[in-house]
Amino acid sequence: MRVMLFAASLIVLAHPALAAERPAIGGFGFDTTAMDRSVKPGDDFNRFANGSWLARTEFPADKAYIGVAIDVDEKARAQVRSIIEAAAADQSAAPGSVTRKVGDYYAAFMDEAAIEARGLAPVQPLLASIAAVTTRTELIAAMGRANRLGIGLPIGLGIGIDDKNPDAFTVTLAQSGLGLPDRDYYLDTAKPEFAKARAAYLAYMAAMLRHAGMDNAAARAEAIMALETRLATVHWTQVESRQAEKLYNPVATAELAGKFPGMDWQAFLAPIGVASERRVIVAQPSAIAGTARLIGEAPIAVWKDYLALRTMGWASGTLPKAVLDTQFELTRALTGAQQLRPRWQRGGAATSAALGDAVGQIYVQKHFPPDSKAKIDAMVKNIIAAMDRRLANLDWMDPATRAVAREKLAAFRPKIGFPDKWRNYDALVVDKADALGNRMRAAELDHAREIAKLGKPADRDEWYLAPMVVNAYANPTWNEIVFPAAILQAPFFDDGADDAVNYGAIGAVIGHEITHHFDDQGRKYDKTGRLADWWTPQDVKRFEARAAVVVQQYAAYEPIPGSKLNGELTLGENIADIAGLLVAWDAWQLARQGNPAANAVIDGFTPEQRFFLGYGQAWRAKMRPQLLQQVIVSDPHAPAAERAQAVRNLDGWYQAFDVKPGDRLYLPPEQRARPW
Repeated sequence: MRVMLFAASLIVLAHPALAAERPAIGGFGFDTTAMDRSVKPGDDFNRFANGSWLARTEFPADKAYIGVAIDVDEKARAQVRSIIEAAAADQSAAPGSVTRKVGDYYAAFMDEAAIEARGLAPVQPLLASIAAVTTRTELIAAMGRANRLGIGLPIGLGIGIDDKNPDAFTVTLAQSGLGLPDRDYYLDTAKPEFAKARAAYLAYMAAMLRHAGMDNAAARAEAIMALETRLATVHWTQVESRQAEKLYNPVATAELAGKFPGMDWQAFLAPIGVASERRVIVAQPSAIAGTARLIGEAPIAVWKDYLALRTMGWASGTLPKAVLDTQFELTRALTGAQQLRPRWQRGGAATSAALGDAVGQIYVQKHFPPDSKAKIDAMVKNIIAAMDRRLANLDWMDPATRAVAREKLAAFRPKIGFPDKWRNYDALVVDKADALGNRMRAAELDHAREIAKLGKPADRDEWYLAPMVVNAYANPTWNEIVFPAAILQAPFFDDGADDAVNYGAIGAVIGHEITHHFDDQGRKYDKTGRLADWWTPQDVKRFEARAAVVVQQYAAYEPIPGSKLNGELTLGENIADIAGLLVAWDAWQLARQGNPAANAVIDGFTPEQRFFLGYGQAWRAKMRPQLLQQVIVSDPHAPAAERAQAVRNLDGWYQAFDVKPGDRLYLPPEQRARPW
């Protein structure tokens, strides 16, 4: 994809307040039936915008999280299903063609009768190789082989962009290996929710080991739990693991054994294919040191059971129902979901994971028209231009730092919809009768592709999400944002909706990803994507003072009684939410200039109110308590309800809804967070 450089000029969209097309939802692109107008917007904006929906909507049995994002995701899944099932039914597709591979991969996953008939035979070679381990060197080599398949290990090794040389890839080592969502689940003995999770995890481990044919499964599960608890004690916290500069620790490969004893590093690196690399980046040195000691000290038999457990969990989606049900029981305990997603959804996800660009090319042709891309491209340009105006007028930043910040924004690169270059799958062998084998071969192909990046110039055209994925990301090392086609659907973005709603919904999400490059961690990368110190010390202090306001504001939220948000953990996402909303507001205000129709009142709502309602609806969601607890502890994002309340930091929201002192969300002007 070509690099896009944007000046500070704004491209004004010549839309009327309502586009010619009919909106997909309601009269202007917003679901007014979801509102609870008995709630004052200044008391709880999320319930004002979404309260009736929250009250009347029940969880489907297979969901722990529902809402707008899930609705869009479900739509994308259905769209993908039609593509994949058409490929599976295409008898004319030549053997070895990408259409046949897509269809056969899905068909193999969906053939439950064949999977039941084969039993554990497909996974037995992996289990047998673990059972054959007799020495610690063999154990560590087995961990290296498991890495090639993406099986969870106590030390995670991946190929990533070098933070200080973003045109190259490097090997990164990071803490990993816990079966529960976070170290607190092991170490916090006060919360009954964590005690329940530990009990469920023990039951899961014992059942999975029995499926693998092991005796004394309960005792062996207890030993794995003790091992993982020791592992949890050396892990960094989520907050510690957010600090970009602390995660960049180059170590010569030849020095790994001396710095992190207990581990035969060559035995680990050789089967992965990176033993010849001169250096690696160690993300959490003390955690890696503690884990290496544990690998060298803990009984080999317990580590073998750990590896067998991880292997069974990794393979469970393509194993018989009894194994799959055991895996789901753990999911139920940790999220509250009451039943598995439909098999077609799981099969579609598995096929898309293995052949993402093959499915994605068809998805774009069918579901992402050129008009949509053109409108989103124009909106992105507007929002970047609004961010540039904000930077140009900052009164708290030194002129020299401000100039560099604007240079970084000018070098910014959006990727919208789909990549210009698609992956090739000629080397992937797909067998219609071998679901697990297909997954293994796809994993090996992905691994080989990642290893091949080492020593070569980075391809900045690469995408890390397929077009049919409902998500987006900011990549600070390439100074880019990426928006796959699937997220650009109603109600996030609607060709027929009011511009105010589109700017409040997808505009704020675009602003969120843009301003991630200027959040508490993104700001540490320069215009080339290099981790570098380009701020004056005075500007750092001023920014940190502004960030402290955000920390304090979100740390006061208590989504579950007794469980407050961690303002430090969620700081980056909260900065991006607030700053992204501010920038989207600025862009919309400028885009509506000279367009009298944009000032119309529609269904009783002013354009300003419609902007904020668009934002509020984008965060309409419900989460089961088990999953909400997990999010509070381990997720850098605040829950959706709290994200919707970011509006309380914008002066325009107070004016739009006449929010006054005494309203619960009211903040005096000096307490409103303005990170940018």
